[in-house]
Amino acid sequence: MDRKKARIGNINIKENDIKEVDKVIQKEKQDLKDEKKNRANAKKERAILKKFFIFNFILGTVCFYIGLIIVYGPSTKFRDWFITTAEMSMSHQYYARWFYDEPTIAFVMSQNTIEESKTPTDASLYTMDQVGESSSTGKITYKNEYERQILERDTNHLDYKIIEFNNEKLSSGRTFDGYLAVIYDPSRVHSVTSKYLGSRGEYIKDMAKRVDALVAINGGGFYDPGLSSNGAIPLGVVISNGKVMWADSYKKDGGIIGFNNDDQLILTTSCTKAEAEKLGIRDCVSFGPFIITNGEASKVYGNGGWGIAPRTVIGQRADGVVLFLVVDGRTGLKQGIDLNDEIEIMQRYEAINAANLDGGTSSVMIVEGEMINDPIDSTGAHKTRWIPTGFYLAPKETTVTEDE
Repeated sequence: MDRKKARIGNINIKENDIKEVDKVIQKEKQDLKDEKKNRANAKKERAILKKFFIFNFILGTVCFYIGLIIVYGPSTKFRDWFITTAEMSMSHQYYARWFYDEPTIAFVMSQNTIEESKTPTDASLYTMDQVGESSSTGKITYKNEYERQILERDTNHLDYKIIEFNNEKLSSGRTFDGYLAVIYDPSRVHSVTSKYLGSRGEYIKDMAKRVDALVAINGGGFYDPGLSSNGAIPLGVVISNGKVMWADSYKKDGGIIGFNNDDQLILTTSCTKAEAEKLGIRDCVSFGPFIITNGEASKVYGNGGWGIAPRTVIGQRADGVVLFLVVDGRTGLKQGIDLNDEIEIMQRYEAINAANLDGGTSSVMIVEGEMINDPIDSTGAHKTRWIPTGFYLAPKETTVTEDE
């Protein structure tokens, strides 16, 4: 009996061993299957990775050669735009030298120039006889859409009108975004300066607030020693409400841009305090180039050497209407406009005198205390900068001096 039990016991033990062995075999089979699957997956991943690297290598190579073609030709459009834009940025001229040598840069700059008129502004060309919706002569007939845009008043703001450009197309093929402020009373257009002039600049929004401006734009250029970009020292002569705020030499394109005592926009390349006083200038800044003088456009070769960028322009029509233009840029395909584009826009609205003001990050328009355009600095940040000067439309029958 005991033996039988022992045998049965032995049989039970063997059966348990068989079950354990079977489990081990099944596990080994599953492990083998998993290993094959993992090897297959790894092989698949390696194939995908290989294709990924091959694709990116080909793409990188294609992009590299496309980049070489864009940068070095055969077309020179990119080269000219890149070099002239970098050169005129002043603080980022080294960008051009990453790709081009000095002789190439010098050659491009020599091919992209502007020939300004040296003829002094002829004040007799101004009629100062604007008409529009406020006229008592009855229904107005406009000769084209641009004249209608100018002379048809905004009933909410009879002192000025803001024309917005959104994807506006130019003959160059470029499109742009920006604003044109139409100022009907030139006697109320004045220059404004930073209250820290000589030490640092100021945001145009703060300047506008201080003088209670209805509309304001940035003004002339400024020195940038050590690339500090603090907008402290304006270029040339600056006069505000008859008071000389700054007087220095200015030898680049342009010169004095300002209004005389007859409220006419005067442009003169003789950039001296004596010349300003001789011409009876009451408000001015200094910069350029001049793009239209006495109704004649300057001759621009290439892009004028100023590249394509955000821009600010001031102009005046024969009827006395003042034009403030601010164009945005540095975003996608809309990098801004060049000097030819400035001329085209000013001619659309029949400016007989017009000048380029400081551009880039400085290009700003303030309306009723708010910045309405979108300035972008060289880092891509949506912000403006300190500047030394601007132009503004003063409230009716109000004159605010820089001493206040």
